[in-house]
Amino acid sequence: MIEVRGVTKRYGSATVVDDVTLDVADGGLVALIGPNGAGKSTLLSIMSRLLPADAGTVLVDGLDVATTRSDVLARRLAILRQDAHVGSRLTVRDLVTFGRYPHSKGRYTLEDRGHVERALEFLDLHPLADRFLDELSGGQRQRAFVAMVLCQDTDHVLLDEPLNNLDLKHAVAMMRLLRRATDELGKTVVVVLHDINVASCWSDRIVAMKDGRVAHDGAPADVVRPEVLSDVYELDVAVHELDGQLIGTYYR
Repeated sequence: MIEVRGVTKRYGSATVVDDVTLDVADGGLVALIGPNGAGKSTLLSIMSRLLPADAGTVLVDGLDVATTRSDVLARRLAILRQDAHVGSRLTVRDLVTFGRYPHSKGRYTLEDRGHVERALEFLDLHPLADRFLDELSGGQRQRAFVAMVLCQDTDHVLLDEPLNNLDLKHAVAMMRLLRRATDELGKTVVVVLHDINVASCWSDRIVAMKDGRVAHDGAPADVVRPEVLSDVYELDVAVHELDGQLIGTYYR
């Protein structure tokens, strides 16, 4: 379980995360949505200790992320940053193997190799395993980074805008993989998304942020509503039910 308690982050006079309290129970896919500058990515970075909070605490399975040893925390929580990048002359297999570092400290065992092979298989990357990253398409490269995160074998996985720069086909493929990670592997996935319809169709819970605070929090049916989305985005949003899914339209 991830427990966020009164977390605040400021940059100068600007408060970008404002006294946020949030519990993320084990299991399921949680989408963080909201307009630009709402504090989504900053909150995710604080949850993973990439950024320090100015106030408040974050606990992962009861461990304070601010004081827990890095190797201990990295065996419980993994994050894929929006700006993730490594040397372009790494192969896919090399990148995925990095996910085992918190466990092996670079002395890779047969068990580590097994995790690498399972991650490559789960992401359908075996045909690309020996290709260099700069030889891949954007969608293939993003799958490789997700494989690295899953190879870390943590219960909690945080992803910051993993659909950035992906076309429709690859975005859907990515969400299918994240959905499988929750349903088949039992992962708790927290993902920052900009597309409200992707959040509606794929997540179990949506946390909508605005002005650094949690504005709305609930199941997709509770959040994907005209009055809620219009409040969050300050834009008229109509919601329609199509094939059992709630879809927002706002291009008018």
